[in-house]
Amino acid sequence: MDQVKQITVIGQGYVGLPLSLSFAMNGVSVIGVDSNEKIVDELRRGITYQTEKVGELTIREILKAQTELGTYQVTTDGAAAIRASNVIILTVGLPIDENGNPIYTAFENACTAIGENLQPGSLVLVRSTVVPGMTETYCRPILERLSGLRAGDGFFLAYVPERIAEGKAFDEFVTMPTLIGANDEKAARFAEAVIRINSTAEIVHSNSIIAVETAKVLENLQRDANIAIVQEFARFAEAAGIDTFEVIRLANTHRRVQLLSPGPGVGGYCIPNAFHYLNAKAREVRVPLPLLSLAREQNASIPVFLVEKTAAYLSAGGKNLNGSRIAVIGLGMKDHSPDDRLSPAVEICREAIRRGALVKAFDPNVSANYPYQVKTLEDACRNADALLILNTIAPGFDPLAEADVLSDSAVIIDTRGIVDPVRLPKSAIYWKI
Repeated sequence: MDQVKQITVIGQGYVGLPLSLSFAMNGVSVIGVDSNEKIVDELRRGITYQTEKVGELTIREILKAQTELGTYQVTTDGAAAIRASNVIILTVGLPIDENGNPIYTAFENACTAIGENLQPGSLVLVRSTVVPGMTETYCRPILERLSGLRAGDGFFLAYVPERIAEGKAFDEFVTMPTLIGANDEKAARFAEAVIRINSTAEIVHSNSIIAVETAKVLENLQRDANIAIVQEFARFAEAAGIDTFEVIRLANTHRRVQLLSPGPGVGGYCIPNAFHYLNAKAREVRVPLPLLSLAREQNASIPVFLVEKTAAYLSAGGKNLNGSRIAVIGLGMKDHSPDDRLSPAVEICREAIRRGALVKAFDPNVSANYPYQVKTLEDACRNADALLILNTIAPGFDPLAEADVLSDSAVIIDTRGIVDPVRLPKSAIYWKI
């Protein structure tokens, strides 16, 4: 730890903020950098909408405590922060455009700022999920050209993928095995010293940075394909009159089987983008990815499928989706989540609205304030012709708590398999994924 003087973490989102605070809680001075002035202003005032915890301490309490101690500060002035630190950690993401191409702008801007202000002997840790090869063929040339330093001599460069699950960040920084990709020994050891500040888990080294970059993408692709399998299976199970969740429960008793659960689709920043990162490299080396492409298409199609399913059940009850009142529970990308990035729930709302439905969605975890978002479950459910259960809001949340204010013969679409049919209103039309 003596090797680490001060850490700058570029990007204060769902990875960067808890990572910064994790280092700060372990006694290291950390500067968080974000180009979004609103985020920086809120963090300075102790405001974050993330829901991470350490024991009973919320991330807001941790943010307040570390700010008061002076171990954590936040700024939009990345240049000054980089000059003041000897460890620079990059957590800026690569969004995907409508054609499936990575957008490099924010990542390139961050690399440029690092290169222009990098101090000799510093370590640059790339923690973003990237197109395989980017650390050495994209990031390194920018850093070397702008700093006038050489990687492995004038400064050190390593790739360390984040592997946390949103909601478990603080715990998994400590307990999740960590991969370090570095092609020189000094960079590898410097990176390990940084990781050891807040980790007690196994550290696995590779001298192939591109292999580590690709391993991170493959981890996410495995989940995308796994979910696509169970989504397709769910269609079969429904047609055959079999309980999808019961089959998965039974199959998962096999020690080498770990099927995930079907749901409203795949959201968040990691899994939906992983295919596009790999595909960008695959196009470069001219290798098709038909299976992975199909899995991505399958998962991306689920929101439209669920809106069509809702329309079909409404039609069976003599109603039309166009003009129907639709109550939606959950806007986050998964249960209990404030993260609405690439959320299938948001896509479902958009598709239903596009087709003429009157949508009211309830999710107190999500702060985005969509025009169709309401403050209470009762507001969402009152006189609704259909109730779409897309996420659970909190442990123990009852999605049927306001079912008595639904319209007669309301359609209930249960994408999580959590409703007890015994508790349904007598006239309700129920469908479970």
